[in-house]
Amino acid sequence: MEFKDYYAVLGVARDASADEIKKAYRKLARKYHPDVSKEPDAAARMSEVNEAYAVLSDAEKRAAYDAVGRGHRAGEPFTPPPDWDAGFEFSGRGFEGVDAGEFSDFFAELFGRMGAGRRRGAAGAHAAHEGFAARGEDHHAKIVLDLEDAWRGATRQVTLRSPQLDAHGRVVLVERTLDVKIPPGVKPGQMIRLAGQGGAGHGGAPAGDLFLEVAIRPHPRFRLDGTTLIADLPVAPWEAALGAVVPVALPDGSTLRVRVPAGAQSGQTLTVRGKGLPARTPGDLELQLRVVLPSAYDPRAKALYERMAAELTDFDARKVAAAEAERRSTS
Repeated sequence: MEFKDYYAVLGVARDASADEIKKAYRKLARKYHPDVSKEPDAAARMSEVNEAYAVLSDAEKRAAYDAVGRGHRAGEPFTPPPDWDAGFEFSGRGFEGVDAGEFSDFFAELFGRMGAGRRRGAAGAHAAHEGFAARGEDHHAKIVLDLEDAWRGATRQVTLRSPQLDAHGRVVLVERTLDVKIPPGVKPGQMIRLAGQGGAGHGGAPAGDLFLEVAIRPHPRFRLDGTTLIADLPVAPWEAALGAVVPVALPDGSTLRVRVPAGAQSGQTLTVRGKGLPARTPGDLELQLRVVLPSAYDPRAKALYERMAAELTDFDARKVAAAEAERRSTS
């Protein structure tokens, strides 16, 4: 995917005010609108202009675009980093009436998912202009948690940045810090609702809610698939060959003892029911065995390897592996 420089498309500076962006858009719309333009590529250029204006005319999308696009140039290969939008607080107003499918893959990658499910409560803002009492808008943000906090639950301070326009029509980020209670067993994609922490109500109506979408920070030992906890389990050759009971440290600091069956092989998966992410129905723990060989630089290990090579002359690792693969394919 190629990076799109929306500022270059509209021909404005990166610190352009809202009025400057609107003037640039209107000028280009008069030039490229397919109904009046004589340019051969008018439709394609108008689509680019509309896409750029959809982002830069909205404080929330513009702030997010500025954050993820800093240091990138038009046309260069681009992949947004994981959870790049974490910490931005969005009201959802900027996504009303926007269909990501109308624009480029670049737009859809950045804003397609961000707009999904973020329109609840937006009607209140329109009702307020008509003089009616209206509940405040619901706001949304993504937060990234450590696996340990998601497992045990915790109370953490979360700082959110809300894009707004200043008196000169330029985007500024206003920060606020909240104490957030994280329930045990929260999983990626789950929403934590903070009642009354969204947009202010109108005409005496209550404030909207703030919904925090959970993401889990990569862990050096574990990964999550829903509520299933997955990890590698290193074992010594004799533990795999003869069987053993080995310790497994869990994210909450406890230790689980797991039985490795005799004859286990690297790549084999052991499943421990109910020992994954805590939940109303706890997930499973999947341990992928990895046989770790002692280094032949150790004279003791080298002597044993040489003895095995001399005495197990009929052992062919390739044939054993091929037979195992065939057995799996037919089972």
